[in-house]
Amino acid sequence: MEKDMKMKLKKENEDLRKMELIISKALSIGVTTSAVVIFLGLLMLVITGNSGYPHGYYPTTPLSILRGFIALKPYAVILTGLLLLILTPVFRVAVSIITFFYEKDYTYTIITTLVFIILIISFLLGKVE
Repeated sequence: MEKDMKMKLKKENEDLRKMELIISKALSIGVTTSAVVIFLGLLMLVITGNSGYPHGYYPTTPLSILRGFIALKPYAVILTGLLLLILTPVFRVAVSIITFFYEKDYTYTIITTLVFIILIISFLLGKVE
């Protein structure tokens, strides 16, 4: 009986390590991607010497930032990198939902889903002017 309990604890510890590794990779990918995008935008800004926008105008909505990113405007590329950095924790929560569901930990799946919904609602409410 004690041996079964030790085996179960060992498996739970391995599952926890796997989950932590998946989450840390998600965070690492998000931060690295945003850093690369910001660096490229900064490099473009230094090389071209301008932001890609008329003096005094800066994109303020995600859609206008995305349009500027597609047009390769240096300032919009930098802002896209910052948006990616802001969205990295949200991505982490989404990965956690999938990981908890995969591990059949439904209590944490529900809790993490509620946190995700709250994050999305806060982004949407923060957008309202």
